Amino acid sequence: MAPGRKGRIIRRSIVVALVVAASLVMEVTGYLATPEAARPEMSWTTMHAIVPLVFAACAGVAWAIGPSRVPARLMVAFPLVWIPLSFLRVIEDVAWLWPFVYGLHLWWAVLTGILVLVYPRGWLVDTVDRWIAGIAFVASIGYLVSVLLLGQPAPGVCDCAPNPYRVADAPGLFAVIDVGYRLVGVVLALVIAGRLLVRWIRGSVPARAVAFLMPVALFAWVVTLAAQAAAYAVSGRAGLVLDTVSLVAIASIPVSFVAGISHARNMRARVADLMRITREGADRGLWAESLARTLRDASVRVFWWDEERGRYADAAGEPLDQDPPDRHGDHGLLPVTSPTGMPIAVIRHDRVLTDNMRLLDGVSSALRLSVDNGRLRSEIERTLEQVRQSRSRIVEAGDEARRRIERDLHDGAQQQLVSLGMRLRLAANQARDRGVEPLEAELDGTIAVLNQALRELRELAHGIHPSLLSSGGLALAVPELAGRCPVPIEIEVQPEGRLSEVVESTAYFVVSEALANIAKHAQATRGWVRARVVDGELELVIRDNGVGGASVDAGTGMLGLVDRVDAVGGRVVVVSPAGAGTTITVCIPLGGLAAH
Repeated sequence: MAPGRKGRIIRRSIVVALVVAASLVMEVTGYLATPEAARPEMSWTTMHAIVPLVFAACAGVAWAIGPSRVPARLMVAFPLVWIPLSFLRVIEDVAWLWPFVYGLHLWWAVLTGILVLVYPRGWLVDTVDRWIAGIAFVASIGYLVSVLLLGQPAPGVCDCAPNPYRVADAPGLFAVIDVGYRLVGVVLALVIAGRLLVRWIRGSVPARAVAFLMPVALFAWVVTLAAQAAAYAVSGRAGLVLDTVSLVAIASIPVSFVAGISHARNMRARVADLMRITREGADRGLWAESLARTLRDASVRVFWWDEERGRYADAAGEPLDQDPPDRHGDHGLLPVTSPTGMPIAVIRHDRVLTDNMRLLDGVSSALRLSVDNGRLRSEIERTLEQVRQSRSRIVEAGDEARRRIERDLHDGAQQQLVSLGMRLRLAANQARDRGVEPLEAELDGTIAVLNQALRELRELAHGIHPSLLSSGGLALAVPELAGRCPVPIEIEVQPEGRLSEVVESTAYFVVSEALANIAKHAQATRGWVRARVVDGELELVIRDNGVGGASVDAGTGMLGLVDRVDAVGGRVVVVSPAGAGTTITVCIPLGGLAAH
């Protein structure tokens, strides 16, 4: 945790603790200062003391997850103005103080109303909301001034010292102001509740999801507040049942606020699920469907930028400019651009989501990441395909170079050596006929050396590219290759006619390398080679009964085998448990290039 953040948490915790302590002191001292006969029931007093505690606790949560600092500050200030009238008995002898306390003891209703107005944005946005807050504040200031200039609590409230600020003894006028102030509060609360209820009824699914608890809590508070005001106007006091219900309703308002913003925060957390779904570049239709499910907004539409036509269009090709006009302003548009400023898409969403910019920022990042990942994935796949094609061309070029070298050796150097050998044999025969035995012996030795060189040249040409493979395919070349292996090899070659040159040459050199390993390392007494075409692939299985323990990483020969097979899109599987022989399975795709 950063030092600055830790310091803020400590300071806020101290503030919450102080206001809670102040509220409890007022509640407890007021209760103790009230005569036993006039004390309310302990259960009601306890509930009255719990209400500011709920506000203070919710303030801590709102500070951590709220959209702004305003809601948390309103909740923190609430316990300071949640003043029980019984507290006036504690300060009744402090003449300069009790008029201010008495004039502020209803300000908690103003803070509660403003808290509802700033829900869920965290500030006053609408002009009507500002007017309501302004009227409530002006009325509260007027009430405070009237208390200072005219007020004197009833004898049943406290035996307060005379009001030093009082300018006239007009209890009737003060009573009218007192009742009028409460009625103004009821009217404003009804207006706030009505606006919130209308918004909720006419709102979309996302709007109702965000404000799902606040209308209920506010409706309960307004009903009990109206009933209390009516009872106070008639008898001067409200009933205990109404007071209890009102306490519960008031305490539920900050809880509803915190629950609402927590729900909005959870919606932002669901963007992580959206990113998991689309992290590899999801289909555009699936992207819009997943986004609507994440935001719980069925009206969401995603219009993608069409570079060729220079316009935005949805997955079905319908352009943005043909989208039905938003007559009531119920929708907003969220443009999404790349880090370089290039347009990517425009998201049309419910306007209520505009109040949650963190959510929309998360959606923008998810879409941008999805597009970037999809583009990167396409580029990687295109690059890999180019690499595969390049490797295939290299293999084909290598095979062609081997065939050319083999032909050059066979038709050039090999034929010249054969011709030279024939001429030397004629010279040796002439030397014998003329009785020149030393010359005959010398020529015979030269012919022997020439024949050895010719055999080595044939083996070299065969190793570069066997002519038998070019003329007869695997059906002739593999048995000939097995015949030169010192270990007995059983051959089963069943290719369907001639295959492409790349496939045949790759298969031949795979078998050649595998048989060389059997001869050199396997310590086997028998081996098997099987070649057949299965599901569009040439399947080679080379098996022995040797000591096993072979590995692809054991030597350059096996690595070269794997690289060659991989270059033509094939795969190699080596199974070689110790003491149980080795089985090499190679699958080479035919690629539709069969030669007959």
